[in-house]
Amino acid sequence: MLSKDSRLLDDILLILTMAILAGCGLIYEYLLSHYAGRVLGVMESTIYTMIGLMIVSMGLGAFAARKVRCAFNGFVYLELIIALLGSSAILFIGGLIAVTQTLPHLIADMFALPPDMLPQGGLFNTLSFLAIKSPYFFGVVIGFFIGMEIPLIARIREQIHGQHLANNLGTIYGADYIGAGLGAAIWVLFLLSIDISKAAALTASLNLIAGAFFIMRYWRHLHWPKMFVVGHVFLALLIVVMFNYGNQWLNQMNSLLYLDKVVHVQKTNYQQLTFTEREMGLNTTDSALGNTQSTIINFYINGRLQFSSIDEHIYHDYLVAPVLAGSARHDNILIIGGGDGLALRDVLKYSPKNVTLIDLDSELIDIFQNPEDHLNADLARKIAYLNKSSLQDERVTVLRSDAFLTINTLLKSGQIFDAIIVDLPDPSHPDLNKLYTVNFYARLKQLLSGDGIIAIQSTSPYHAKESFISIGKTLKAADYNHVQQYHDNVPSFGEWGWTIATKMGASPLARLNKLDKLPVEHTWLNLEILKAAFIFPNDFYKNEENIDINTLGSHTLYQLHQKAWTNQQGVQ
Repeated sequence: MLSKDSRLLDDILLILTMAILAGCGLIYEYLLSHYAGRVLGVMESTIYTMIGLMIVSMGLGAFAARKVRCAFNGFVYLELIIALLGSSAILFIGGLIAVTQTLPHLIADMFALPPDMLPQGGLFNTLSFLAIKSPYFFGVVIGFFIGMEIPLIARIREQIHGQHLANNLGTIYGADYIGAGLGAAIWVLFLLSIDISKAAALTASLNLIAGAFFIMRYWRHLHWPKMFVVGHVFLALLIVVMFNYGNQWLNQMNSLLYLDKVVHVQKTNYQQLTFTEREMGLNTTDSALGNTQSTIINFYINGRLQFSSIDEHIYHDYLVAPVLAGSARHDNILIIGGGDGLALRDVLKYSPKNVTLIDLDSELIDIFQNPEDHLNADLARKIAYLNKSSLQDERVTVLRSDAFLTINTLLKSGQIFDAIIVDLPDPSHPDLNKLYTVNFYARLKQLLSGDGIIAIQSTSPYHAKESFISIGKTLKAADYNHVQQYHDNVPSFGEWGWTIATKMGASPLARLNKLDKLPVEHTWLNLEILKAAFIFPNDFYKNEENIDINTLGSHTLYQLHQKAWTNQQGVQ
């Protein structure tokens, strides 16, 4: 019989181990859903689905734990399995997705098939579907084994005490809940800011340490302790390799998902940033680019295209020109989003006295403000040429914060703006949805001067028609005087739309109709094309009354947007 002090030490160690492993389990949920969301661009639904599946599989694992004959041996096996799966799952998922995405292109190249005959149906479609869903498979498997931990720890405690413990499960579950909370905190405060492969390796190492503790503490209870030691040493070496090289391998596999050459990948606290380049083989007169080839630079956030250098000027012409051409003054301009500095570049053409830009992602701003400090020399030179180093202009004040909250600070300080440009990503995430609400637009209205104008990027009127119309209706519900919408084709995006509104006075289009030409020459846009953009096809707004406005907390626009792009692209 063990002494009282020995049993107390065992209790402390077991409860502490349970808390640590609970934190690891929660981190694995976040790791898998976070990676899948960033690669596939469906962050929110992926997270919810992953957590739900893992919870169910944990329950199944708890039932299955009854079949484990020896809790001591079973627990050491368990931690070896979880450590192996946890450290390698992300790499397996990345590899599967990369292979299935590139396989049709490899076969097409092998048989010299034309682009319109790319083999994508049948078996290829099935393989691609399975690869995309593979994060859920790994989530279920890892969740199953995690679910076995609590029953085994509970059995080990009772075997050590030699009796049934009245509060055994309560004690174990208490440690589990506290550990999960600590795991969530560690994820947010530390692991979210490092490479995902390193986060997986560090988490898996804790499982390995837990198994090593059991080997040392309960050596006499194990059937093959030396074999377990060899397994731990081998897996420890594997985790070290994954920690050092996993991110490099992962980036190489992720690069296969893009048609063009990936030249820079960076993970921030909020999103994954990817730059690609395509050499067109054409001579260029832009000597500032530092080469003799015409290069197309594409910029992606979480796998979704944000701009392409070949046609971003079309998008930004439409975003900036109507609001500033229709404004009586350009003394103070507010830009919300636009951390790449491209909209700002065009705003500065109107010679404003002051421009305030608000963007949440400080690391993204750093890249576009000082590209030479973050990108390779060639790419940095091209980015600086593209945005004309606009973020370094002395007239610009950059606020690295959440626009939803920062607006209150601007209101309290009594700031007034002649024009406001909202250049945010599509409302594909609930956190973005709040920046498209009546509440947000009404507060922006208070920041506008009496004859001020606001312009908002408003997603695609073709692919997400109801979302586009909802943005217009939401702006009207915020009590703007005149709300109008316009659209045109941006080749990289397809048909795209914007919404513009005035606080008081004449409508935006009426103001444009008074002009002979745009006050500033734009790369693509002229006044005639701009005014034609306000014309929509017959019956475009026919069902407008059936489309809801987006209020704070409703997620109406987010749901409309998700539904639209799911139907268009087949994304689940």
